[in-house]
Amino acid sequence: MRRLTTVLASACAAALFAVMTVVLGSPAVAATLVEVTSFGNNPGNMRMHVYVPDSHPASPAIVVAMHGCGGSGPGFYQGSEFASLADRYGFIVIYPTATQSAGFGNCFDTWSDAAKQRGGGSDPVSIISMINYVERNYQGDPNRVYATGSSSGGMMTQHMLAVYPDVFKAGASFMGVPFNCFAGASDYPPGSSRCTGGSMDRTPQQWGDAVRQAYPGYSGPRPRMQLWHGTSDTLVPYSLLRESIEQWTNVFGLSQNPTSTDTPQANWTRSRYANPSGTVQVEAYSIQGAGHVLPQSGMARYAIEFFGLTTSPADTTPPSTPGTPVASNVTASTATLTWTASTDQGGSGLAGYNIYREQGATDPQLGQSTTASITLTGLSANTQYQVYVRARDGAGNLSGNSVPATFTTAATGGDTTPPTAPAGLTASGTTATGTSLTWTASTDDTGVTGYEILRAPGATGGTFTLVGTSATTSFTDTGLTANTTYRYQVRARDAAGNVSPISNTVQITTQGGTTGACSATPTVQSQWGNGYVIQPLTITNTSTSTITSWTVTFTLPAGHTLTGSWNATVTTSGQTVTVRSVSHNGTLAPGASTTSFGFQASRPNGNTALPSGYTCA
Repeated sequence: MRRLTTVLASACAAALFAVMTVVLGSPAVAATLVEVTSFGNNPGNMRMHVYVPDSHPASPAIVVAMHGCGGSGPGFYQGSEFASLADRYGFIVIYPTATQSAGFGNCFDTWSDAAKQRGGGSDPVSIISMINYVERNYQGDPNRVYATGSSSGGMMTQHMLAVYPDVFKAGASFMGVPFNCFAGASDYPPGSSRCTGGSMDRTPQQWGDAVRQAYPGYSGPRPRMQLWHGTSDTLVPYSLLRESIEQWTNVFGLSQNPTSTDTPQANWTRSRYANPSGTVQVEAYSIQGAGHVLPQSGMARYAIEFFGLTTSPADTTPPSTPGTPVASNVTASTATLTWTASTDQGGSGLAGYNIYREQGATDPQLGQSTTASITLTGLSANTQYQVYVRARDGAGNLSGNSVPATFTTAATGGDTTPPTAPAGLTASGTTATGTSLTWTASTDDTGVTGYEILRAPGATGGTFTLVGTSATTSFTDTGLTANTTYRYQVRARDAAGNVSPISNTVQITTQGGTTGACSATPTVQSQWGNGYVIQPLTITNTSTSTITSWTVTFTLPAGHTLTGSWNATVTTSGQTVTVRSVSHNGTLAPGASTTSFGFQASRPNGNTALPSGYTCA
């Protein structure tokens, strides 16, 4: 259940590396991102987070996924699709956080002499320590280690494959630069960088020699390389894609001419460079019209496919046990059962349900359903049934037995009169997470045995589903979402299983949760002729209670255009920009601040105005 959203995440804090990414929400499974505080030799003073999916093989593959400048490991986890792909295909993801600076904060060190040689120190050694930690503690497969990243992380991807070719099997670099493109720390910032200044041009032999000199004497296999770049990228110029192609084709001894070219999606041009046996060693994607905004939705899937990780592990995990079925509309020969749906636990998908009757040593199957309800037919009159449900998944695994439902079919010509509809349904005591319902009792010729409570989302539309039962004329519904509208109905049932008409509908809106006041303070990190970077935009909780989210609005001067942002959800309307917190930076204690959000904008040359009218709510 992932909602396609557009977020601007894990981007550079400077003009060089701002990244906008289209993602599919955060992972909707039990697995969580875990920080490892002591993982081994760490000369880069980096932070390590790891994501281990609930379902994975005994020796899972490892993917190192790296953010852009100004981002973080948790930010790239939230703002990319690699964790959701890990859930599906069973590999482990390492999310490093860089802390070094060459004029800009939180960038991976691809400029220093120490980082350019095997075992020399700095960030590459720290990343290798993270990989070794996962191999030791999670039984990660040392023969299936891969690297990927965006902008600064894409640069480090090419860097790691050059310095540690014996560790990695393949890499996918989004908006990166060739290995050894930066002459040093002074060559890193935009405006003064020869590497990213738009005129970098070396021969394929020169680029290839740079890689070979990173690990002198190495003669083993080289990791395959996938390269991505937008044709309208002016921050890390598109021309550098050609330089990277020249470097890695030379490393593999391949021609500069692709062996095949195709268009896997609209506006995507893919060039492949294969060896004589047909194995693709280098693959390059040109994204027509795209700026510094990769990876976009679906691109991570192509990277994982290039790595060879898109074969799902064998599913041996059964689905969760269905909820207790509830019988209704019981006649002499039929009965309707409904239950709370199961969830798939192993990745092969929920296929449906089997319905059984408890009957001695062998329980006969009464039917199957692909939904959480079924109408049983052909039942015997005046007979007691105990019926339970088991869920099944696409791999054939069966869940445990649900608690059985007990009902008795009517005698031929028996009770077919339903109870009257419950009346006067009202709600009271509504909080941020629950509400209490009461109603007037129904009447029935043989007696009411209970009530079914139905709930639908929103003020209109949506399907009413069973959320509980009650033997009395009241019910408390819990686990609701704050600041959300719900509708409720109630119906009665009798001993014969007859179900009444529904009651009136009552609508409630849960409370909004903790609120407070906040302020937004911008800091201009850098400016140049036609652009600038605001980093950080500090959000401070100025109230005396904890806030759980914040929204900032500000106005761009006329002619200015937002070109990138990170660690927030951003929308624009004309020159008005609205910024909303994301899960990892929305909660602030009284007096606390977050400095994770920033943005970049372009402007006409000579227009030195800056955004104004910052408000925070």
